Amino acid sequence: MYHLTGNAVRQAAGSAAGVLDRATADGDTILFQRCTWCGTAMYHRLLCPVCQGSDLRTERSEGTGTIRHATVVHRNTPAARNVSLVEMAEGFVVRGRVTGPLIGIHSGDRVRLSTVKDPVRGEPVFQLLDEPYRAWH
Repeated sequence: MYHLTGNAVRQAAGSAAGVLDRATADGDTILFQRCTWCGTAMYHRLLCPVCQGSDLRTERSEGTGTIRHATVVHRNTPAARNVSLVEMAEGFVVRGRVTGPLIGIHSGDRVRLSTVKDPVRGEPVFQLLDEPYRAWH
């Protein structure tokens, strides 16, 4: 099924090979896909990485997740920035930025999607749910 929007014809989300349309997502949600055949959740894919199925349904994430890997990048930026891989509660992994002190962001920390969007890269921005442990206080 196709919907006419402006001058472009786009395939409806949730139909076969439904590609996510970034324009439909508001700032505080992440849209992801779920394979209707095997149930695998994924972020911005054309085919299921498990069964290679193309029948993908678009769903809205609840916005919470766990940091699986965090690193600090110093190149191509005026100041150091955080780049993290976040495993969302629905089971897919997304690359984004976590706000807060760079030294306080670690693997295993719980995060929630922020309403802020990275203006340069367009990646999602997360905020820590729990206050970082401060052993020196």
